[in-house]
Amino acid sequence: MPTSTASSSGMSRRRRSAQNDSSPNYQAKRQELLRTAADVFREKGFEGATLNDIAERFGTDRASIYYYFASKKELFQALFHDILVDVLDENIAVAEQIISEETDAPDKLRRLVAQQMNSYEKNYPFVYLYIQEDMAQLQLDGTPWGKTMARKTKRFETIVLETLQQGVDEGTLRGDVPVQLMSKALFGMVNWTHRWLKPGMRKVDAKQTTEAFCALFFEGAKTQN
Repeated sequence: MPTSTASSSGMSRRRRSAQNDSSPNYQAKRQELLRTAADVFREKGFEGATLNDIAERFGTDRASIYYYFASKKELFQALFHDILVDVLDENIAVAEQIISEETDAPDKLRRLVAQQMNSYEKNYPFVYLYIQEDMAQLQLDGTPWGKTMARKTKRFETIVLETLQQGVDEGTLRGDVPVQLMSKALFGMVNWTHRWLKPGMRKVDAKQTTEAFCALFFEGAKTQN
């Protein structure tokens, strides 16, 4: 058996064994690696980032990365497997609670936007990385996990659409603009923050961004006569 093949097989066995390791030290190192990788992916994109880049930022060598993940793609997917499923579940649970309450559509929409922005800030940079990257390009859509993520994302979008329609029906939102277009405008504002909003910014945070976006969305930028 060629040495390279034997080495690869040995590393695979070590990785499988490590993945069953629940020790605090291994899990802490794995989470640290994921956070480091998330920063690199966000800066360089999935295609531009390399395992060498991640290893250098992590303070180790490329070979050590294979102890945790078999490839760059596996590492990238783990970012979402480990973190984003719970994030989406939490956002949907909060959104379901919001739409069940007896309040008008603008109030619900403000709270939905606040939930998204606070989630982005709390889980930075993982949610933004999910938005930034083209998931179809990574061929995740055809996997069971990819389909689950798409379904969860769609559910939140549907809740927003239903809330916008409530506003039109009750007369609190204008009816001359299709709700689908209003939804795209709202998500466009919120999701584009992945390009510029970072936790710890001195002048802008999630709360201020939510207030500004809602003011623009509900009142417009035009001065009142």
